[in-house]
Amino acid sequence: MRRWVLAIAILAAALFLGAEAQAVQQGHQTERISGSAGDVLEDNPVGRLKVYVYDLPSKYNKKLLKKDPRCLNHMFAAEIFMHRFLLSSAVRTFNPEEADWFYTPVYTTCDLTPSGLPLPFKSPRMMRSAIELIATNWPYWNRSEGADHFFVTPHDFGACFHYQEEKAIGRGILPLLQRATLVQTFGQKNHVCLKDGSITIPPFAPPQKMQAHLIPPDTPRSIFVYFRGLFYDTSNDPEGGYYARGARASVWENFKNNPLFDISTDHPPTYYEDMQRSVFCLCPLGWAPWSPRLVEAVVFGCIPVIIADDIVLPFADAIPWEEIGVFVAEEDVPKLDSILTSIPTEVILRKQRLLANPSMKQAMLFPQPAQAGDAFHQILNGLARKLPHGENVFLKPGERVLNWTAGPPGDLKPW
Repeated sequence: MRRWVLAIAILAAALFLGAEAQAVQQGHQTERISGSAGDVLEDNPVGRLKVYVYDLPSKYNKKLLKKDPRCLNHMFAAEIFMHRFLLSSAVRTFNPEEADWFYTPVYTTCDLTPSGLPLPFKSPRMMRSAIELIATNWPYWNRSEGADHFFVTPHDFGACFHYQEEKAIGRGILPLLQRATLVQTFGQKNHVCLKDGSITIPPFAPPQKMQAHLIPPDTPRSIFVYFRGLFYDTSNDPEGGYYARGARASVWENFKNNPLFDISTDHPPTYYEDMQRSVFCLCPLGWAPWSPRLVEAVVFGCIPVIIADDIVLPFADAIPWEEIGVFVAEEDVPKLDSILTSIPTEVILRKQRLLANPSMKQAMLFPQPAQAGDAFHQILNGLARKLPHGENVFLKPGERVLNWTAGPPGDLKPW
């Protein structure tokens, strides 16, 4: 009973936040992000780096998209929109001799099943083929073996190119990408599929669609905890316990009848509006640690409750996740109600004020056209912070590091 009283008190305080947030927006004032994060979010990468975009045959990118336009709308679409952005970006150079970074546009997730899920099985061969092409036709790959190149690899487990974790770990990162910088949605500490120096990004969530579902900012947040999604994956995990490492199942088993929790497998047409009416939005791991819920929560000002041990969050050097979110260990899911109801109201209100900061929301989105401070610019800022390249980037004449014949035999077949 005490927990419910605390939750009601929090909800009562949250009712006033909508009006407060509206006043903040009208006055063009938001709470300053502490530390350097605010400055980093607002960095302008133009003038700090130059990027050369390889002009690959369309079979590696545009032809795939033309064959299946659904690739534009799934959560892996960052690879497509990053390519489009760079083609018209002020950081693009047509002179490779002056480039700081080289970008190879390969749409490795644009091979979809009838249900719209990407098949990663051809991705390693496609990527190898593209690297062989640029290594043969341009001199820049060979001088560094990719150490001044970056690739967008938004698969579930990045450049390990598999959607099942055990098999992804068994594969490891494609050997030819070992020296390159990977821009990927997957991020987990001490994991085979996250190499040092990678830039972790948010998954793609459609900005225009979310914009169309915005509700008045003074709308009360009358839902305490909100979640819509799977709790079990019986088709791929019939015995249970493997999917989401049991965390989602634990949410359902412990809180399906708790009146503070609005959780279900249903995905109503009011999903976006419901998030804007919620104080906390659960963001648990699934098959991978990440999902678009994190983006949606930030954009809609719902405090993300992150349940994914050792997750590496998007733009972690720029976004103060500890200040805007709540982290709950997977083993502590049964205590989720007491954890959330024990958070002081003033802490909740501050998190909501920080989430109301437009720069926070913008950093999580890939808008068309691009806008200052968006996810495209955060990626460029991440690349700029890696400059100048160290002495170990460029190889000595005749020196070779990568093993071109390494990897599973199937990956070595022509694409």
